[in-house]
Amino acid sequence: MILEAEHPHQRAANAAEAIRESHIRWRLNHLTALNASKNHSRVKCSGRVVSRNHYFKHSRAFMWFLLCNLLVGVDRVHSQLLINVQNQGGEVIQESITSNIGEDLITLEFQKTDGTLITQVIDFRNEVQILKALVLGEEERGQSQYQVMCFATKFNKGDFISSAAMAKLRQKNPHTIRTPEEDKGRETFTMSSWVQLNRSLPITRHLQGLCSEAMDATYVRDVDLKAWAELPGSSISSLEAATEKFPDTLSTRCNEVSSLWAPCLCNLETCIGWYPCGLKYCKGKGVGAGADSSGAQQQAQQTNYRCGIKTCRKCTQFTYYVRQKQQCLWDE
Repeated sequence: MILEAEHPHQRAANAAEAIRESHIRWRLNHLTALNASKNHSRVKCSGRVVSRNHYFKHSRAFMWFLLCNLLVGVDRVHSQLLINVQNQGGEVIQESITSNIGEDLITLEFQKTDGTLITQVIDFRNEVQILKALVLGEEERGQSQYQVMCFATKFNKGDFISSAAMAKLRQKNPHTIRTPEEDKGRETFTMSSWVQLNRSLPITRHLQGLCSEAMDATYVRDVDLKAWAELPGSSISSLEAATEKFPDTLSTRCNEVSSLWAPCLCNLETCIGWYPCGLKYCKGKGVGAGADSSGAQQQAQQTNYRCGIKTCRKCTQFTYYVRQKQQCLWDE
C-alpha cells in the first residue's frame, strides 16, 4: 500500500510505548533532582521546591493525566502528509495534505510548475469545498502583481476520505513519487454569483479568512446555494444574501474578446494530481467469543480494519465572470 493506516493492535502498542517513554523521562528528571543533595530534605525540581516523597506522591496522578490526554487528545492533532506527485506532463510537484479533526477540515496545497499556488479546503461540517488559486501576473503584459480567485462548491461526501481517517494515515516511503490509481476526468462548474465575504458566514466561516485576498473574485453557483439550503440550520434567504449575481446578458468568452478592458467569461482549469478518494479495508481475526453452552470453542471472529487508501486524480474547470479581460490573460 502507498499509505498505511495503523492496525488497531499496533496503535494501542504505539500509545503504550509513548506513555512508557514519557514516564521514564519524567521519572528520571525527578529522581535526579531528589538525589542531587542527600543531605537536604527538600530540593528543587523544575524550579520548584519539593519534598522527597514528591515523585511517589505524583507519579500515579501523572500517569493517569498522560494517559487521558493521549487518548482524548488524538482528535485534536493536526496531521500532515507531504506527497511527491508526478503530473501528466512528467513534472514532479509536492502536495501538502493537512487534516484538522477538531475543525473537521482537510487542506490540500501545492504549487504548479508555472508558479500558480492551489489551495483546496474541504469543510465536512458544512459540505463546502473551496478551491483557491493564486496566479502570478504576466509582467510583460502589465501585470506586476498576482491574482487570487476562490470558488466555493457543494462537497459530496465520499469524494475524499474523512478528516479522521486522513489523520490516521502514515506514509511508508516519503521520497517515493506517487501516481494515482484512478483518473476521475474533468468536472465543469459554471459559476453564477460573487460571494460577499463579509456576509459569507452562512456558507462557511472559513471562506472569509482563506479568501481575504479575493474580495471581488470569490464565486459560487446557484445550484449549490439551493443544495446548502437543505442542510439543517440553513436557509436560502441567508445564503442568497451573501451573494451578488453576475450580469445576465454577458456570454462572450475572454478568448473571443480583443480589448483587455472589456468584460468576459473566463475559464480556469486546475487538476489535483493525487488525493485519497477512498479507504481500503483488510480482514483480521478478532478475539473469539469463548466457549458456548455445549463447551465447544467458538471460532475467532473476522474483523475489518483500515489498511490503506484508494488514490485518484481529478481536474476541474471553472467558468466565471470577470470585469476585464486583463483578469483572464491565460484563457487565450
